[in-house]
Amino acid sequence: MSYGNVPEGFVPNGSADSFDDREFGWDDEIEKDGPDYITLPEGDYDFEVVDFERARHEGSEKLPPCNKAIVHIRIKGKDASGHEGITIIRHQLFLHTKVEGKLCAFFTGIGQRKKGEKLKMNWAMVPGSRGRCRVGTREYNGKTYNEIKKFYEPVSSQPAPQPQQAQMSFEQGKF
Repeated sequence: MSYGNVPEGFVPNGSADSFDDREFGWDDEIEKDGPDYITLPEGDYDFEVVDFERARHEGSEKLPPCNKAIVHIRIKGKDASGHEGITIIRHQLFLHTKVEGKLCAFFTGIGQRKKGEKLKMNWAMVPGSRGRCRVGTREYNGKTYNEIKKFYEPVSSQPAPQPQQAQMSFEQGKF
């Protein structure tokens, strides 16, 4: 059974019977550890958008007030010590002409748009989208965080050209 945009790992055992989303009582037993969240080293990674939220940017020196989308991007990988885990990066997309190129790069990166084409943004299709990105790090209040530096255009999925068969010519009397 498909759960649509529910991220991998959020549906225990992959069956509807085991999907137990409920409130705990004060005396209930618990056992399921959450995923290990890590800080990824800088590099290129495959990602999945697990959610997005609509918000408002109140304005700053560089950008006037405008709508913004906060996309939650899930990436599996290994930290600098080789420990496997995931990271969820909250990436802000401002809906303003000053940063239209970044919006275009995101929608191109998730396959909704081809470079140079006009697109009406389809936010309903964003959760569950996949792509590839460049991840960097930044320091804030003494802690290191991951951030998206760039979204890559998907590699064309056109089939490789097939070798041409040798043309057979017919000559009477020759085999």
